[in-house]
Amino acid sequence: MVRWRFSLQGADVLYRAFTIACVVLISTAATGCGERDGDGSVSLDDAKGSASTSPILLFNGSGVSPNDVAAVEGILKNNHLRYSTAKSSQLNHMAQSQILRYRLLIIPGGDFVEIGNGLTPGATGNIREAVKDGLNYLGICAGGFFAGKYDPPYHGLDLTSGVRFGFYAAGSRGVRKAAVSISVAGGPTLDQYWEDGPEFTGWGSVIGKYPDGKPAIVEGTFGNGWVILSGVHPEAPASWRRGLTFNTPSSADNAYAGTLVRAALNRTPLSHR
Repeated sequence: MVRWRFSLQGADVLYRAFTIACVVLISTAATGCGERDGDGSVSLDDAKGSASTSPILLFNGSGVSPNDVAAVEGILKNNHLRYSTAKSSQLNHMAQSQILRYRLLIIPGGDFVEIGNGLTPGATGNIREAVKDGLNYLGICAGGFFAGKYDPPYHGLDLTSGVRFGFYAAGSRGVRKAAVSISVAGGPTLDQYWEDGPEFTGWGSVIGKYPDGKPAIVEGTFGNGWVILSGVHPEAPASWRRGLTFNTPSSADNAYAGTLVRAALNRTPLSHR
């Protein structure tokens, strides 16, 4: 097994992998990307930086997949959870106190290198300190990578006390996307959509495992903040499944995505494996 770790020596290999698949996440799933209908969401400008009606802040800035933003929005709406969205430029101008008005920050899938490059050091520092002071964090795929610590010129939040993450082993076999069976503590095994996602060896309590036993979904704390990281996409709609074989329905995965969001929002510990 080849274990990919993000370092200056391996940066070009890892970055190419991201540009192949993560930047244009689910590029063939055109129906996975649609215009937000506004139901349940408000723009950051409309909210005036306040979380009085929007406890969740969903990042939709540089580096994230528009398709995955739309998929996460679908989960939030189906669970009747109000949220605001923030672009990179908006997060770059938010003080730590403004970020802390929200209870949960969600960073969806995409290219975590570009996510980090689009945010100023001040913004990443404010996010990190906000989590330390009690903001909860849900990172999906690239958002999971982004929670780790990486050497300059690459940027991560380091919510993991120095731990950095590599890809799940399927990536070393040339697999870019797959249906992967995830065994979940306290629940049934679900076939989840995976695309160049991380495994989380070395940090947190394991909620779900890949077929090789590596951590696929983990939870833990950073200071006073509650952190959940997922290397797979339970939020993926059925349209993302074209050309792949799944033994469990997308509705079951989407229901689990709602479980992860609510657990992150409400700081609810999930069963560990």
